[in-house]
Amino acid sequence: MSQPNWGQTLTIVTEFIGITLACGYLGLPKIPTVIAAAIVIAAAIVIAATASTGSFRRFERICVALVGASLLLIPVYVMVHPPAGVMARGLTIPGFPAGAQASTVMLLVIGIVGTTVAPWQLFFQQSYVIDKRITPRFINHERVDLWIGIVLVVVGAAAMFGFSAATFAGRPGAGHFTDAAGIAHGLARYVSPVAGDLFAVALIDASIIGACAVGLSTSYALADIAGVNHSLHRKLGRPKGFYASYAALMGLAATLVLAPVVPLGLITEGVQVLAGLLLPSAVVFLVLLCNDKAVLGPWINGPKLNVAASVVIWVLVLLSVILTASVLFPAITGTQIALILAAGATVGLVAGTVLALTGRPPVPLHVPRGVKRPRRSSPTVTMAERAIWRMPPLASLATPLLTTRRRVGLAILRVYLAAALVLVVVKLALVALGS
Repeated sequence: MSQPNWGQTLTIVTEFIGITLACGYLGLPKIPTVIAAAIVIAAAIVIAATASTGSFRRFERICVALVGASLLLIPVYVMVHPPAGVMARGLTIPGFPAGAQASTVMLLVIGIVGTTVAPWQLFFQQSYVIDKRITPRFINHERVDLWIGIVLVVVGAAAMFGFSAATFAGRPGAGHFTDAAGIAHGLARYVSPVAGDLFAVALIDASIIGACAVGLSTSYALADIAGVNHSLHRKLGRPKGFYASYAALMGLAATLVLAPVVPLGLITEGVQVLAGLLLPSAVVFLVLLCNDKAVLGPWINGPKLNVAASVVIWVLVLLSVILTASVLFPAITGTQIALILAAGATVGLVAGTVLALTGRPPVPLHVPRGVKRPRRSSPTVTMAERAIWRMPPLASLATPLLTTRRRVGLAILRVYLAAALVLVVVKLALVALGS
């Protein structure tokens, strides 16, 4: 059910950019270190697949060990020791930096959303769980595992925001760097050379983890489309297309990063912004699948999950609207952006209320033509029914029903994606020319 996304390939490129920036800070030669990183990332898969049978667990242990290296950021935080009150105020009462253009700040906000809730993560999650061979009785354990990861990521991101802001507060470097290497240089200059080195090493580690995950997600998706075997439980020589696509992605990303005269920081920002703009389309398809009883049976979304997903989609659409406004009107102010957000939130609230009152659930993908949809109901689903449910083979599912409304929606979605791509390119060009 995965969909390959060329944006995922660009995301792998940004991971190699992170490796390049960190190695450049540490004084390591660019070409050998990028090649070595590509070999290490590919080796994570090779090691998992070199037994008589593949080993998903072996790959998972390698990734957990890499995640453990992220703890290097803890001593960095301790060295900087940002004031807790300032951090709390910054997280609860956000504002625009003095002298910064509101449109440029919003570009960074969308980029942060794109790198935190990237579209590829939605597809990676389901493919990874399937490859892990989890049955429905382990779903609750998987949810706990997911929430632990979410909390750790959010806390870690907040800590990085905090010590970065505290390091540059009131100093000449504030707002005058465009990539992560600037943070390492700032830590070394204003805090300690050790802090800069630890941050650089953690950046390399995080980039390797990201490249592994995104490469695996893309390979899963490509194998889904091609209809070939794709599992880390299979040894290296069997699903050749799956492992070959993974290796090819790493080689392509490394080659692009090594190309001369490439604005690495700007590319990283652009890819993450594009990921944020692609999120609405990815989430829309995900919601359609999560409401398709032919696919998920008793596991389909309830009303609360659909409301939460709708809120996420609308927030992402509003961010896209703001990006459009910032490209058309570069002098837009923070007050005007706040008014756009308020107006958009009001429209979303009204539309959501109307849809809730109609009581009609989303149209399933596989409803036979001419069958009338029932009004929303809340049938009781027992855990026993969920425990024995298995998704039917794809070949047994009917062709998805394309209603007139769906055709119009897909057409609007294609226009949105094309416009989003143009807007990102134009805005990044403006930022590059302005700097």
